[in-house]
Amino acid sequence: MKFASRRNGRRVTAALAGAAVLALAGCGGLSSSGPAATGGGLAADVNLEGQSYSVGGKDFDEQLVLCQVAVAALESVNATVTDRCNTGGTEATRNALLAGDIDMYWEYNGTAWITFLKETQPIQDDAQQYEAVKQRDLAENNIEWIGRTPFSNTYAFAVNGQKAQELNLNTLSDMAAYVKSGRPGTMCIETEYNSRDDGLAGLQRTYDFQVPQDRLQIQQTGAIYQNTADGNCLFGLVFTTDGRIPQLGLTVLADDKNYHPKYNASATVRKEAFDRNPDIAKVFEPIAAALDEQTMADLNKQVSADGVAPRDVARQWLADKGFIGAA
Repeated sequence: MKFASRRNGRRVTAALAGAAVLALAGCGGLSSSGPAATGGGLAADVNLEGQSYSVGGKDFDEQLVLCQVAVAALESVNATVTDRCNTGGTEATRNALLAGDIDMYWEYNGTAWITFLKETQPIQDDAQQYEAVKQRDLAENNIEWIGRTPFSNTYAFAVNGQKAQELNLNTLSDMAAYVKSGRPGTMCIETEYNSRDDGLAGLQRTYDFQVPQDRLQIQQTGAIYQNTADGNCLFGLVFTTDGRIPQLGLTVLADDKNYHPKYNASATVRKEAFDRNPDIAKVFEPIAAALDEQTMADLNKQVSADGVAPRDVARQWLADKGFIGAA
């Protein structure tokens, strides 16, 4: 959420973020922002005492929450954790993982399939896509994929709810027809969507339309939600698990041609770190299974709309679910 961009970034961002966090990281059982999480349900099955992990994550709200979930979960099973959340965008965070600068972070299956593995055709069945990514990334890059969330945080376009009713806008085909008609209205997207493989160019090919340049605006991701609600953007790029969608009364248009890939999330771990104690899988498999669409939207809303710190949101949810001990 968010934020500079959902998936963009540069290696220098990761290096600077890592240096800053390492400089601030506490010792003696403390994470960078407070005491370590205590044992709960996860600790009943797993003990990673003696293991150390550097945990990273991307630079938007959902990823900040997921990163803090990983930090707390590992702390609760007695691992030593270096908090490197907010590593950077997709490129920076993935490069940090491949280089061994971090040991793990949460990644989206669709991002790996299209961006990392250079496939052009998404697999619409989320279980099949997960298995394909899991096998390929392990074989080609020594990256283990653990668990698959029920939620899929994919790209979508939203319209002010009242405007959607007035203009009878329900699907992306409706959006394409509206743009082709020449009627007024601006489309607002983030920088990365304007250039990525599964972004605007492919969307226009799939739905057979072209947005005139004077009706296309590139905006910061967070600004698009409010500008769409206010009517400054008729069509605004959003992410489907963002809590601001219901809060602002936005209507998400159905992707009736299934253009956007599935973006279920998994914990991605360097094989070397995984092999040190494969029980790390027992930490993240139940957590991933518990993160459905409504849960992730609620957690995102607490950060994006309510202003609660991602660390607090993550730990409260884990404690409520019994994964870790109560604060």
